[in-house]
Amino acid sequence: MFADVFDETFVFSIDMRARFRNIEHREGMLVRRGDLWSEWSPFLEYPDEEAATWLRAALEDCAAGQAPSAPADDLVDDVPVHRNRMPVNVTVPVVSPRRAADLVRASGCRTAKVKVADPNSCLSDDLARLASVRGALGPEGNLRVDANGAWTVDHAEHVLEAMAGFDLQYVEQPCASVEELAELRERLSNADTPVAIAADESIRLADDPDRVAELGAADVIVLKNQPLGGRRRCVEIAERLGMSAVISSALETSIGIWAGLRAAAALPSLDLACGLNTVKLLADDVVEQPLIATDGYLDLGERPQPSAKALKKVKADAHRQTWWHDRLDRCLELVMAEQR
Repeated sequence: MFADVFDETFVFSIDMRARFRNIEHREGMLVRRGDLWSEWSPFLEYPDEEAATWLRAALEDCAAGQAPSAPADDLVDDVPVHRNRMPVNVTVPVVSPRRAADLVRASGCRTAKVKVADPNSCLSDDLARLASVRGALGPEGNLRVDANGAWTVDHAEHVLEAMAGFDLQYVEQPCASVEELAELRERLSNADTPVAIAADESIRLADDPDRVAELGAADVIVLKNQPLGGRRRCVEIAERLGMSAVISSALETSIGIWAGLRAAAALPSLDLACGLNTVKLLADDVVEQPLIATDGYLDLGERPQPSAKALKKVKADAHRQTWWHDRLDRCLELVMAEQR
């Protein structure tokens, strides 16, 4: 089926420089329609229904600027470009405090997002890493933490009291549910603990992302191009909720990061650094010139194209290619069924 939709596909497998989100290597696909390449890289454990949403983003991206044709006949690019330069944060995985500080200094970014609540870490480790990152940023830098929904409300309240002294810009998805985020936000306010809350999974995995605003569960929303189904939906959610928004990555190659930058360029306003400076977490890339921030910014620039030399290094083996092509067929069928 995919041969009827895409002119070319490529399955990549890239090692991570350090384990991140319990991932040691990143797999996904590049897909081409005409001369436009896009990325489709839902995480391996995601069910087809969720992976199909990611595929809608790839179809939207491949359709941009082209004449309409099924199954992307409603996806031709029609979102504006409000800016061409986006501030970004450096993402700090679960590494030693010294390594964390080195990553921050080398990045040139004035905002850092530190992963916390990892199963292989503990609170004292997280606090040591935060102290090191704060020292590298200096008092004027912006410091965020991301817990990926790992904490209960009680535990989150305890941990954030300990972390508040680092002057956090926000904590991303401290608890799993929207209701828990709302309760935690109220508790932090009552305790005069100055930590804002950002909602990530509560937006991209929710049947009704509007509940974040309705329940007053967050101060910031995190939007991801692939998981939400494309930049048009990112813009729609940002406009509808009317909250400060951050466009973040899903550990993509430079092809997927560019699509995220395009979404950030389309937001009506952008007052916080984006989480799109993650290509450095990958040991390789699919382009000759990876999209890596300079002085804390990424430019939209021309749409990147994969290179034969880069692709040769990251080509997945035959077994993984078959697995991904089978998955693509199943997800394409789901997307096409939605449009019937």
